[in-house]
Amino acid sequence: MPRFSVKWVVAVVLIGVVGGAFFFCEYLIYFPTILKCAWPKISHARGGEGIDGHSVDSAVRAMVLSDTHLLGAVGGHWFDKLRREWQMERAFQTALWLLRPEIVFILGDIFDEGKWSSQKHWEDDVRRFHRMFRHSTDTELVVLVGNHDIGFHYEMDWFKLQRFEKVFNASSTRIVTKKGVNFLLVNSVALHGDGCPICQSVEKELIKLSRDLNCSLQSAQSGSGVMDGCEGSQLYPPTPPIMLQHYPLFRVSDAGCTGQDAAPPEERHLLFREKYDVLSKEASQKLLQWFKPRLILSGHTHSGCEVLHDNKYPEISVPSFSWRNRNNPSFILATVSPSSYTLSKCFLPEESTVISVYCSAGACLLLLFLAHCLWMKGLLQCLSLCLLGKHKSL
Repeated sequence: MPRFSVKWVVAVVLIGVVGGAFFFCEYLIYFPTILKCAWPKISHARGGEGIDGHSVDSAVRAMVLSDTHLLGAVGGHWFDKLRREWQMERAFQTALWLLRPEIVFILGDIFDEGKWSSQKHWEDDVRRFHRMFRHSTDTELVVLVGNHDIGFHYEMDWFKLQRFEKVFNASSTRIVTKKGVNFLLVNSVALHGDGCPICQSVEKELIKLSRDLNCSLQSAQSGSGVMDGCEGSQLYPPTPPIMLQHYPLFRVSDAGCTGQDAAPPEERHLLFREKYDVLSKEASQKLLQWFKPRLILSGHTHSGCEVLHDNKYPEISVPSFSWRNRNNPSFILATVSPSSYTLSKCFLPEESTVISVYCSAGACLLLLFLAHCLWMKGLLQCLSLCLLGKHKSL
């Protein structure tokens, strides 16, 4: 075989290995992983009055993820930003295409540096978010506020909160109703309980929403229209809400959390700090008493956990969606009817798997290169011997 043909064969093989590894790791790997996920059937539901016979099509199909932490201009290295944001974009777009949720909730900490970013950097972060999490009109995207979006309580101010609410065109504390299901969105960053202006405003809104929901339930149970004391209240579907927020309700630690997405064993027994890692006991009890939610979904810890409060209020902590925070990100698939719900967890490709594939491809390239060098060296030696033999015969 001529030498130029050998070079072309080697070049094609090398390009094939590099291109194949890149295509698999950056595009293809998300499809088989997310194809393993499916919407849970409502007939196996919990959290309502029992099995209600609703089909998946008549219930709400909600996708819930958390803690995307888009890196900012200050602490975000360009390669880290590129790598992790591409991972989230491909995972989200693939999930939308394969699963087609009706509504998507992101439980706060959308941005990593919203608490201190300048207006210019904020606008750049928002632009990247809208590109990554673009969606069709068939899917509603609902975003909650987290401490990295507007700052911890001592960093939070009206400018940051209103800037966030303006971008997502909605109040940070409200009820979203879909197919008779009430989703209660809570600005948990403002539940500090110290009487700060934002805290007072959020608590006032929560009390109003609690009154509206209780009046809706009482009116439906009595069947006699508006109850006394409920004049002027807004009526919602008469069903306990699904409560969504960034901070988890109070718990001592993650010691009781299990599963492949739980916190590492060495971190599970670390005590949580009230008003920093979790809500305070007082704020947690207020929310439970006001709303009596049938399910709580929260983020913030970056790890998965399932907790039962007061032996009747289940809470699911949703892990981070980003490789930056964990090796095995995931999200929740929820099928929810007015009286029941059921959940399943969908894991994304592990970052370690992608790194292993690239390392394997690199090893293959090195072996091919060495084999090519040895083959060329042997060919040269053979040609040298042939030429030497001809020279002696002459």
